Amino acid sequence: MTDLSITILPETPDDALAIERLHERTFGPGRFARTAFRIREGVGHRFDLSFTARIGTLLVGSVRLSPIRIGETPALMLGPLTVEPPFRGRGIAKALVARGCEAARERGHRLVVLVGDEPYYGPLGFKRIPRGRATMPGPVDPARLLVSELVPGAFEGVSGPIRPDWEAVTPPRAS
Repeated sequence: MTDLSITILPETPDDALAIERLHERTFGPGRFARTAFRIREGVGHRFDLSFTARIGTLLVGSVRLSPIRIGETPALMLGPLTVEPPFRGRGIAKALVARGCEAARERGHRLVVLVGDEPYYGPLGFKRIPRGRATMPGPVDPARLLVSELVPGAFEGVSGPIRPDWEAVTPPRAS
């Protein structure tokens, strides 16, 4: 299998169970204790900024973006990002990150933060946040705290604790 036709689609509520199972397989139960998970917990992710990767009808990857604040500055947190193990190394994760950041930029967002490896995410526009400039409420290796400026210079003067952006949460629509 050398030529895979990957389709990147917006996430829908119908994808929730398949994505949760993907997260179970790839991250295990320890995912609930991670600091980034704790920040995303409760605010939820933005469906208009979250995407799935499919080969045919098979969901093989997912990326989500959630509203946060760095101090008083609105931003987004990218993650979780995951791809089924047999499909890794084929550019699927990078395509998901690119699509999520592109959608965020199109909707006027200026900053995206994630916890990850700079050698992997650097070519996608992420750079290390200078030590102490932004802090997480739990244990995180400061070298893994990365930011992407969707607008040049958007991170200038930004500092403070990273926390959920409760003001950005959209209440559920009445049925």
